[in-house]
Amino acid sequence: MEILLTLFLGQPLWLWLLFLTMVVVLLVLDLGVLNRGNKEIGVRRSLMLSGMYVAVGLAFGGFVWWQMGAERALEYTTGFVIEKSLAMDNIFVIAMIFGALAIPRHLQHRVLFWGILGVIVLRGLMIAVGATLVARYEWVLLIFAAFLIFTGIRMLMDGDHEEDLSQNRAFQWLRRNLRVTNRLHGDRFFVRRQTREGSLLFATPLFLALAMVEIADVIFAVDSVPAIFAITTDPYIVYTSNIFAILGLRALYFALAAILHRFAYLKQALAVLLVFIGGKVIAAEMLGIEKVPALFSLSVTFLILGAGIGWSLWKTRPGAQDRGAVANKG
Repeated sequence: MEILLTLFLGQPLWLWLLFLTMVVVLLVLDLGVLNRGNKEIGVRRSLMLSGMYVAVGLAFGGFVWWQMGAERALEYTTGFVIEKSLAMDNIFVIAMIFGALAIPRHLQHRVLFWGILGVIVLRGLMIAVGATLVARYEWVLLIFAAFLIFTGIRMLMDGDHEEDLSQNRAFQWLRRNLRVTNRLHGDRFFVRRQTREGSLLFATPLFLALAMVEIADVIFAVDSVPAIFAITTDPYIVYTSNIFAILGLRALYFALAAILHRFAYLKQALAVLLVFIGGKVIAAEMLGIEKVPALFSLSVTFLILGAGIGWSLWKTRPGAQDRGAVANKG
C-alpha cells in the first residue's frame, strides 16, 4: 500500500489512479452503454450528457476541496471553466472540419470519441513538459503570460475570420502524403483497395477528419495549457481540470452544433480572458506578489464569459438582425 502514497508529479499516486479510473469509467459508459453503435445523438441526449459531464467535473472539484483545500479547489474550478470555454472555440473548428469533409452526423461521434482519447494522451505529454519547464525555470511563466496576451490580441484583431479547410497547411500536407479515398466507407478509418501496385491501405475521409480534429486540439492546447499554468502550477490540478473539461466536448458539440451562430461574440470574450490571464501573471511579478488570489481569477473569468455569452445571445436573438437592418435603412 505504501506505493500508493508515493508522490508522482507532486501528488500521491492514489490520487492519479483515482482520476484515471474515473476517466476510464466515463469513457466506457459513454461509448459502451449510452451511445453504442453509429447512431445519431440528438440534442436532448447531448444536453443530458453534457450536463452529466459538467456535474461530474464540478463534483471532482468538491473532492479536490476535501483533499487539498479551498485554494486548490478554486484553482481547479477556474481551470475547468477556462478550458470548457476555450473548448467552445474548438467546437467551431470541428464543425467546419465535419462540414468541409461531409461527415454525416451519425459518424461524427465516432471521430470525436477517438479524438478525445488522443487528446487525453497529448494533453498529458504537453502538461508534463510544461510542468517540468515551470519547475526548473520560473521565468517560463512570464513567457506563457506574454504568449497569452499576444494570442488574445491576435484573436481580437482577426475578428470572425473563418479559415477555408482546403487552404489549411496541415490538411494539404495530409492530402499530399496519404492515400485517401474519395468517399466514406461506413465507419472505417482505413480500407484496403486493389491497385496496379497491389493491395494498398487507403485512409478514408473519416480518418482525415480525425487527424484534423487532433491537429486542431494541439493548436488549441498551445493556448489552453499556458492559460491553466497561469492559474496554477500544480500538474494534478492542471491535468484534471483540462481532461474533465474535454471529456464533455463530444456531448457539448452535438448540443451546440446547430446553434453555434448564437455565440457570435464568444471569441472576443475568450480573447479578453486570455489577455486578463496573461496580464495578471505579469502584474503579480511587477507588484512583487506570489500570485493573484484564485477567487479573484474565478470571479473575473465568470464576469468576462458571462458578458460575452449574454451579449451574443442578445445580438443574435430572433428578429434582432431584421430590426437592425430596418434601423440602418432609416
